[in-house]
Amino acid sequence: MVTRKTRSLPARLEEVRRQFEDWRQTRKIPSRIPGPLWTAAAKIASMCGISRTAKTLRVNYHVLKQHVAKDAAARGKPKKHATEPRRPFVDGVRSVAAFLELTPPMRVGSCQCVLELEDASGAKMRVHVQGTEAPDLAILSRSFWDRGR
Repeated sequence: MVTRKTRSLPARLEEVRRQFEDWRQTRKIPSRIPGPLWTAAAKIASMCGISRTAKTLRVNYHVLKQHVAKDAAARGKPKKHATEPRRPFVDGVRSVAAFLELTPPMRVGSCQCVLELEDASGAKMRVHVQGTEAPDLAILSRSFWDRGR
């Protein structure tokens, strides 16, 4: 038997969920969700995520997403691009990523290799390369194979 661990909801999301439940108990069917509830849902969705908020409040994901975009535009925030990476949430609050520079590892020691070439006529060439920069071995070997042609 698999048990699912339930996460507790942030206090603000729980408060908005209760407001939606109260409205559902007292509304006349059919009726639209009032603007103030959508505004509250959009604000909490911008903090807790659209998917989580839509599931918790039992509202349509795409409609909530439109309200979030409208709310962000009204507050003057730029709309996120679809290619922007998602940021993780910690206790219902979006964490802010800091700039992280990755530098290539420093080379320790030196590069060393031996290349031995021998053609059908018995001509041999041995190249011992030692240092941090390796020469273009393809050109070097091509010159060996193409000599005398």
